[in-house]
Amino acid sequence: MLGAYIIGIVFAIIGLIVSGVLKSKFKKYSQIPVKGGLTGKDIAERMLAENGIHDVQVISVAGQLTDHYNPVNKTVNLSESVYSSDSIAAAAVAPAPSAITLFL
Repeated sequence: MLGAYIIGIVFAIIGLIVSGVLKSKFKKYSQIPVKGGLTGKDIAERMLAENGIHDVQVISVAGQLTDHYNPVNKTVNLSESVYSSDSIAAAAVAPAPSAITLFL
């Protein structure tokens, strides 16, 4: 029983470390704009259109790094920091939930 608690604590610590590194990298690359000024929303919409997907809407949701695809209402939900940003961080994150729609 003690072993299970230790394993749980180890995984929790690893999760916190990974989360911290991810947020740090996102913050760093949020300061660098992409050429062309496309926002995360623009990139996601372009990716969907270029793959013939026209029934999925790209919307903004609250939170940080809460980006995901919702198959129930067919929306790509981008966090506010990705949706309206023209940074390379947003350009890297925005296509990920859009790409999921290609496999559904």
